[in-house]
Amino acid sequence: MGKAKQENKTTVTEFLLLGFGDLGGQHLLLFLLFVVIYTVTMVGNILIVVLVVVDHHLHTPMYFFLGNLSCLETCYSSNILPMMLANLFHGGRGTISFTGCMTQYYFFGFFAASECYLLAAMSYDRYVAICKPLLYTVLMNNKVCLQLVAGSWLSGSLASNITIYFMCHLNFCSSSKVNHFFCEFYPMLQLSCSDTRTIKLLSLFLSVVCSLPPFLLTLTSYGYIISAILKIPSTSGRQKAFSTCSSHLIVVSMFYGTIMIVYLLPKTKALEDLNKVFSLFYTVLTPLFNPLIYSLRNREVKVAFRRAIAKFCALESI
Repeated sequence: MGKAKQENKTTVTEFLLLGFGDLGGQHLLLFLLFVVIYTVTMVGNILIVVLVVVDHHLHTPMYFFLGNLSCLETCYSSNILPMMLANLFHGGRGTISFTGCMTQYYFFGFFAASECYLLAAMSYDRYVAICKPLLYTVLMNNKVCLQLVAGSWLSGSLASNITIYFMCHLNFCSSSKVNHFFCEFYPMLQLSCSDTRTIKLLSLFLSVVCSLPPFLLTLTSYGYIISAILKIPSTSGRQKAFSTCSSHLIVVSMFYGTIMIVYLLPKTKALEDLNKVFSLFYTVLTPLFNPLIYSLRNREVKVAFRRAIAKFCALESI
């Protein structure tokens, strides 16, 4: 009996990403919108990485973290947006192989978890700079910065490796329609005919480990930062201190806020489309806003950009 049941089981070799569903012919408009978003995201983040590498004025811990964040956002966007654009161009939905889906989910989890720790490292850097300025060069030396960045990337990789190991051992049968625009965790679990209780508990544990400690560290750091800023006697001094960390706080609020909404909302049919909309914030819009916020609100980045343009023009004229 068990053997017959096993023979009747159809193993899924590819998935159908349903994307945003039936948009009544608006797929081309969305395609053009996301092409612009992806282009701006890639150009902005790559430009920040290049500026941080080539301009010695930006060889500081703050911009070292910013360069790593921009590199992460570049990879993060490239993991999701090209596939989504291809599907929108062909009518809003498209197929992806089992291996391709697992690979996409692996890198999604890897980059998302790494970003949590990297944002926490950036908040700690701002805390030391504002609350302990005399000890800044000691506490945030090159070795410490490298350890924080390496720890962020390794933590994300470890968490994603554990999850993907269990994901690859699930059986997917019958339906292959993923009701999302990328290979997301819960829409994929709904298609599995295996017992998913273990991987759900494991995922919950890893999500808490990868998000709660860095989130609490970020909140604590900004609590001390705001307290220290309020004690600055001059208005101009308070404004300057706020400007150095407000851009980071905007990115953190958007990233954590939308992730919490998506993963805390009940997984019901009625909220599936709402989940997709909020997923756009941390998968598409956060990587877009990162270079815009940091470059438009940061004088040193703008000055470095003008220096780079001046050097390029000087080389062209030789």
